[in-house]
Amino acid sequence: MNPIQPPKRNSARRLNANNEKEYPMIAKKYMLCCAAVIVAAPAFAQVELKTYAGPDGYIDVQELTCAQLAGTFQEDADYLAAWYSGWYNGLAKKHVMQVSRARSLQHEVIVYCQANPGKKIIQAIDVVFKDYRADRGIKLKK
Repeated sequence: MNPIQPPKRNSARRLNANNEKEYPMIAKKYMLCCAAVIVAAPAFAQVELKTYAGPDGYIDVQELTCAQLAGTFQEDADYLAAWYSGWYNGLAKKHVMQVSRARSLQHEVIVYCQANPGKKIIQAIDVVFKDYRADRGIKLKK
């Protein structure tokens, strides 16, 4: 005679009334993960930059927010960063670019925008550039 042994206490599975294996904790964790993915999916939705264009097809770059930057595809964010760089360098009459510095500052703008989604991108750029200049003792000509 072989007695039926009860499942171990710390086992993840157990036998139900029909002697079928059940995995209650695994099922609960699986359902929790599925629910988290469903809830978080809209937060990670990425859109094309052209989504922010007006009826005339133009994007008002002075009105774009940090949340909108975060909501674009990476290549669109890179494109937008290059555009802003050209805009600011044109205003400053600068005709050169240091790629490593541009990438570093772009990253700083993205970090700032993640922490401040309600700010406009141009405000984020202003804060990051002012901090950059202050840290290095750079003074603007008047």
